[in-house]
Amino acid sequence: MSQQIAFIGAGNMAGAILKGLIQQGHPAQQVHVSDLDEPKLNALAAEFTGLNTYTDNAACIANADVVVLAVKPQLMAAVCEPLLAAQPSLANKLIVSVAAGIKVARLREMLGNAQRVVRTMPNTPCLIGQGMTGLYADEQVSETDRNAAQTLMQAVGKTAWVESEAGLNHVIAASGSAPAYFFMFMDAMQKSVEAMGLDAVSARQFVQQAAIGSSQLAASQMDKSFTELTAQVTSKGGTTAEAVATFKDGDLAGLVDQALRNCVARAEQMEKQF
Repeated sequence: MSQQIAFIGAGNMAGAILKGLIQQGHPAQQVHVSDLDEPKLNALAAEFTGLNTYTDNAACIANADVVVLAVKPQLMAAVCEPLLAAQPSLANKLIVSVAAGIKVARLREMLGNAQRVVRTMPNTPCLIGQGMTGLYADEQVSETDRNAAQTLMQAVGKTAWVESEAGLNHVIAASGSAPAYFFMFMDAMQKSVEAMGLDAVSARQFVQQAAIGSSQLAASQMDKSFTELTAQVTSKGGTTAEAVATFKDGDLAGLVDQALRNCVARAEQMEKQF
C-alpha cells in the first residue's frame, strides 16, 4: 500500500511535488496538504479529486507516514511547535525538509528529537518536472527512509545524495540558486542583440532555444567535459573564438567562482540564524 504523505505548506514547491507524485500514480487520497491559504487548497483539491486538504497542520500529519516540511526557514520553528504539542512522538514518521538553512540537528530539536530526518535542496525547474535535488541524511536514517525520500523528490526531476551536510550548501551554489545565474546570462545576451537591432521576440527565441539545445546536447554527451564541449563549437580564428576570448579576458571563470563562493558563504550564515 502506498504511503500516506503530508505536506505542510502548499506553496509552489510543495504543489509541484504533490502534483508529480499523483501524476506518477500515487493515489490522491493518500496525499494530505495543509496551508492557511484556503483558495490555494481549493484549487489543488479541484485539480486532484480525493486530495485531502487542511488548515490545521497537526490534523494534516496525524495519519501520515511521511511529512514534507515545505515552509520558509524563518517560519519553521513556529510551525513545528504545535505539531510537537499535538504529537509528542514523531518517531513513526519520516520527516523531509525542503527548507534551506536549517540543519538536521536543529530540525530534530524543533521536532522533539525525531530521528528520521532528511534534508533536501531542490531548485525551481522542479515546477516543470525538470528539477535537480540534492539530499542529505546522517547515519541514523535507514536505507528504506533514504529511498522513500529520494523517490519523493524524483517526482519532480533528478536527485543526488551528498555525503556531508555541508555539501548541501555546495548544492545550493551549483543547482539551487543556479537558475538565476542562467537567466541573468540569457537576459544579458538578449539585451545585447536587441541593442544591435534584433527585435525582442526574436532575440528571446534565439537565446532561449540556444540555452535549451546546449543543455540537452551536454546531457547527451556525458563523456565530454564542458571544456571539451566548448572546444567543439569554437573554431580557431572564428566568431565563437572571438566571443570566448572576450569572456576569458574578462575572467568569467573567476567571477563565477567568486559568485558561487559568496553563495555558499551566505548559506553558511543562514544556518546560524535558525
